[in-house]
Amino acid sequence: MLKELVMQCRSYRRFYEDVKIPNEVLRGLIDLTRFTASAANAQALKFRIIDSEDEKEKIFPLIGWAGALPEWDGPEKGERPAAYILICCDLEKGKNKMTDDGIVAQTIMLGAVENGFGGCMIANFKRAETAEALGIDRNQFSPDLLLALGKPKEHVVIVPVGEDGSMKYYRDQEQVHYVPKRKLEDILM
Repeated sequence: MLKELVMQCRSYRRFYEDVKIPNEVLRGLIDLTRFTASAANAQALKFRIIDSEDEKEKIFPLIGWAGALPEWDGPEKGERPAAYILICCDLEKGKNKMTDDGIVAQTIMLGAVENGFGGCMIANFKRAETAEALGIDRNQFSPDLLLALGKPKEHVVIVPVGEDGSMKYYRDQEQVHYVPKRKLEDILM
């Protein structure tokens, strides 16, 4: 069961924008994180749900969508995320909790898949401008990671790493998204 969730938990960047995620589902995804591990048990992370049209419009241009697809400016209207969750570190509780960011982000993504949604973890966003757009005090909170969430519109296929060893993801003419993954034998030491 867990392996199936992990296999379905891909980085989706195009969504059925008109399919909304109920607020109780978003809150439930964040609630899952309360039970995850935390460095020194500091529990320093805070979460901001972004699901109003106004706030989504403000932060959309602040996001870098796909580093391996530099010609793509991100999803078009109608294919944008239904919601975002911004993960921030409460600087009074801890600093540099990047391990915690990864743990909670993956937990949220797995929960999203379990609820029939998907998403993308985004580290390439303008943090200062995002904080300003959302009224977040950067002296107290450090925006660390942005999760784009929605009902996936694209098809993502896992493929073996090619002969050239490239890990770069790519798309074909039909916009099928391919993600190379190494074999188990290649990651065991």
